[in-house]
Amino acid sequence: MVFSSLLFVFAFFTPHLVVYFFAPKEKKNLVLLVSSLIFYAWGGPKYLLLLMLETFISWYFALKMKDSKKSKLYMIVACICLLGLLAIFKYTGFFLNNLKFFIHWPSKVPTIILPIGISFYTFQLLSYVVDVYRKEVTPQEDYWKLLLYSSLFHQCIAGPIVRYETVQNEIDNRKVSFNDVAYGFRRFSIGLAKKAILANSCASITDTLLPGGIEGIHGQSALGIWLAMICYMLQIYLDFSAYSDMAIGMGRMIGFHYLENFNYPYIAKSVKDFWRRWHISLSSFFRDYVYIPLGGNRVSQKKWIRNMFVVWFLTGMWHGASWNYILWGLYYLCFLLLEKFYIKDRIPDKWKHVYTLIVIFFGWIIFKYSDLSQLGAVLLGMFGIGSAGFYSMDVKTVFLSNIFFLVFSMLACTTLGRSLHKYLLKTSNKNDVVMVLYSIFDAILPFVLMLISVLALLGNSYNPFLYFQF
Repeated sequence: MVFSSLLFVFAFFTPHLVVYFFAPKEKKNLVLLVSSLIFYAWGGPKYLLLLMLETFISWYFALKMKDSKKSKLYMIVACICLLGLLAIFKYTGFFLNNLKFFIHWPSKVPTIILPIGISFYTFQLLSYVVDVYRKEVTPQEDYWKLLLYSSLFHQCIAGPIVRYETVQNEIDNRKVSFNDVAYGFRRFSIGLAKKAILANSCASITDTLLPGGIEGIHGQSALGIWLAMICYMLQIYLDFSAYSDMAIGMGRMIGFHYLENFNYPYIAKSVKDFWRRWHISLSSFFRDYVYIPLGGNRVSQKKWIRNMFVVWFLTGMWHGASWNYILWGLYYLCFLLLEKFYIKDRIPDKWKHVYTLIVIFFGWIIFKYSDLSQLGAVLLGMFGIGSAGFYSMDVKTVFLSNIFFLVFSMLACTTLGRSLHKYLLKTSNKNDVVMVLYSIFDAILPFVLMLISVLALLGNSYNPFLYFQF
């Protein structure tokens, strides 16, 4: 069950909210826990046991750390258990397939189904265990409350990675105002529209132009490949940010204040700036739990490069058990090193944004193709090598048929909407007519977005989890 489905919106989330708001205050967490467990079990009931096991390991060893001289040992054991389970389910097939390729062993690689969201909730529990060890948070005495934290359906599958310190007080003491509910509903509706209307349309264009397989790539023109990859670039941001928007909105409706996860990354003027804006919760996790413990930038230049290599290798690995994800992480490492040691201020200000978008664009091509032969075919095909010419009428037809969605999707990646909202709000404070019109517009916008999103979902069954492995 995903957020951008009619099943979730009307058969799960709406009834959940009704039960939650009518439940007594002391029962609200119980309602939220039951709903979260049902939500997670929907994708595979047996993997609910894995989530509960990881939570129990974190809860048990965190309590053992309290006032113990062996707290470091307990923290290490807990981290090994959590990372070990993640490795077994996510990376066993990857490592065995590589062994089979190089040494022809084993003869048969077992198929292990990847539990949905395992990377997200494992990293959340890792941060909890480490923060308890650092005495930055107090250990949770009640197992079921820690399970509530790890299984919160708002974010346990698609993020953001929520740290325990962010919600520690709100688990037991949270208040909800009308403004919170209104903001949450607005944020959820924006995220749903971003996903159902824009991201799905971009995905459809990509799939139309490149239906899959090496034959589909060779059968497309160079211009068609460029258009497909531009749509994929738009789709992947709109997808990721949409789920964060919906998670933040759902959390706010019941009093949880999740931190922002995306800050318009496509307006960045450097690769470093891009990663300050893209998937902020993941970047901050690797910064605080890998980069800084390794010494950060307070070490020699060689060790700093080593630290950066470790972080970006792990960043690639986190996204999926495939070489293209590792290459994607190291690709960004190369540009970060170039920016620090060579590029610096050599690029004129007016070209910095263009340079950054080009780097991001080619990075997403690496990210998309786990089959390296297809990756090579796309990169060559973009320059007319191995493609069906440079131009075709089919590409023109697809472009003209979807130009509205493309323009609107591009605008959705900028701060235009936020700037317009601020301008109207500022103007409404000075003009009573504008205030009335703005108030009406602001009130009906979420409902309009919900209606359009529902209509879009009725005609679209695109699966958002086909292109990344969490």
